Amino acid sequence: MTGHFTSAESQPPDAIPRTRRKILTANVRSKGTSNMRAMRADDFRGYDDLRLAEIPKPSPSGGRVLVRVTAAGITPLDHTVLSGQFPPAKAPLVLGNEGAGIVEGGDGDFPDGTRVVFCGSFGVFEDGSYAEYVSASKELLYRIPDTIDDIAAAGIPVAYLTAYIALMNAGFKPGKSVLAPAIGGSIGNAVTQLARTLGARSSISSTASHAKAKEAEALGFTDVIDMSAENLADGVNRITDGYGADIVIDGIGGNILSEALKVLARGGSLTTLGYSAGRESTINVTDLIWKTASIKGFTLSAESVSVRQEAWSAISGLLASGKITPIVARTFPL
Repeated sequence: MTGHFTSAESQPPDAIPRTRRKILTANVRSKGTSNMRAMRADDFRGYDDLRLAEIPKPSPSGGRVLVRVTAAGITPLDHTVLSGQFPPAKAPLVLGNEGAGIVEGGDGDFPDGTRVVFCGSFGVFEDGSYAEYVSASKELLYRIPDTIDDIAAAGIPVAYLTAYIALMNAGFKPGKSVLAPAIGGSIGNAVTQLARTLGARSSISSTASHAKAKEAEALGFTDVIDMSAENLADGVNRITDGYGADIVIDGIGGNILSEALKVLARGGSLTTLGYSAGRESTINVTDLIWKTASIKGFTLSAESVSVRQEAWSAISGLLASGKITPIVARTFPL
């Protein structure tokens, strides 16, 4: 299959068995076939449940178009589903919450040959991007700027739409101080890039790895806290001269959420939207009360079509101008 898994996250790809990384290497089949190949999860007990399968090719209708997948993004949600930790998802299921591709059998809005990215309920409530084709609602399609190739594009929608909308919902304005822990994760680097580009006073992230801290510095991330050398609170206070963070976008949860609450500035807000570091956290309520701060949740699927389209318009412009650059950690043959 001509296509790649693409990822800004290191954990899920590392868990893919090596024998499965090299299975799907044949050319895409001719357009006329009624079937397609897919990596389907026959159960949700782990990566060994992924199987190469031949399944019916989608036949879109009712405002949907057919997209030939050129690259499939890997997100933490794929890992959650495949680990059996998202009960609403039912096997057998083709995973892949986001991806990039080329429209085939399009219409006036998305003519044949249009390069698009997509994200939505794919790989959760319907078959996703680990396949040769997907059927996608037009409201879930976003045009790719010519400056971005398909592999880089495949990992953009979930991370950057989430980052941009979460920042706007938190009241971001130029001059605000922003913290997004975990620079090695897609949300951490997307929020940090966007906040910096949009005029944040400070755009801060963190990592528990000294090697990752040096790598982030080489990539141009200047305010990254190396938590192997200092704790999160000390790092934020050092960077902001004791002011703290007006906005925290936390994509990992666990103890990091607890630590992040401590560094909120007066009137600040923390948005929690991920739990790769743990679903449970302990908070000190005075971190909220004494600072008149707030904490709230976020999920991209709850945002309206118009909000997501508006966000993509802004993101696309920043991508096309080179002001933000998607980071792909690794690619694997699909």
